[in-house]
Amino acid sequence: MRNAGPRTLPGMTNTLHRPTAGLLRERFRGALLRPGEEGYDEARRVWNGAFDFRPVLVARAAGTDDVQTAIRYAREHDLPLSVRGGGHSVLGYGAADDGVMLDLSGLKAVTVDPRTRTARAAGGLTWSEFDLATQRHGLATTGGSVSSTGIGGVTLGGGFGHLMRRYGLTADNLRGADLVTADGDRRHVDAGTDPELLWGLRGGGGNFGVVTAFEYDLHPVGPLVLGGPVFWPIEQAPRVLRFLREFAGDAPDPLGIGIVAMLAPPMPFLPADRYGTPVIGLLPVWCGDPAEGMRVLAPLRRIRS
Repeated sequence: MRNAGPRTLPGMTNTLHRPTAGLLRERFRGALLRPGEEGYDEARRVWNGAFDFRPVLVARAAGTDDVQTAIRYAREHDLPLSVRGGGHSVLGYGAADDGVMLDLSGLKAVTVDPRTRTARAAGGLTWSEFDLATQRHGLATTGGSVSSTGIGGVTLGGGFGHLMRRYGLTADNLRGADLVTADGDRRHVDAGTDPELLWGLRGGGGNFGVVTAFEYDLHPVGPLVLGGPVFWPIEQAPRVLRFLREFAGDAPDPLGIGIVAMLAPPMPFLPADRYGTPVIGLLPVWCGDPAEGMRVLAPLRRIRS
């Protein structure tokens, strides 16, 4: 079982994908949506419109007991299981045809302990919701570079983000997790209870169970960070990349830099005649003192086209 969910199982046909949900409705506290019911089409969609999967059932969990019930139901009826967290799912893993989509987006609880610099977050949170809670205490951890992504997919996939040069991947900051295994059992995992499973969760994808809560290490960040995209015409890519190769190796750890090649977006700091033209961009984020960051980033701003 993984977030991707198998698209089909060997020997399965559509006739196996229509089990009755009567008993499940009696045990399941959250919403259950089937094809043709109001809200089904909205619930089954993921952010990437290239994927248009149609599960036979969308199970919107109201708690961990619902997660257990849905997993056991999918197993008993030999159905593929996919897990939808934030719904970003750039690879389409949040849904699968002819299976059960387990939707965690209703699990939103988060608690922050500023004394120990830790947070416990339910599996349905997005990074913007998580950051809002931690930034009230001037804390953060490495998260997705897009705020609408769910914490589950990012964490279990490793977790590239703007803070990773200083604080490591998201998975490096995972200190524990609550999960439901493929047989429907609940487990708490940390370095003391099951270090090998914790190791697997740190970047191993959703192969080990459905995580209903994550525990993270936090770090002092903000409330202000210095950052923003810088673009050049695509013809200047060799010059920009040579600069980055020489600059990045010795750059201080508070500086993270991403690279993009894209069509110029309609941003107000770009000339209108550049909109839609090919550009290369650097995305610097400095999570230290802003004044020091301006000094560190000065050479980047001097790259001329």
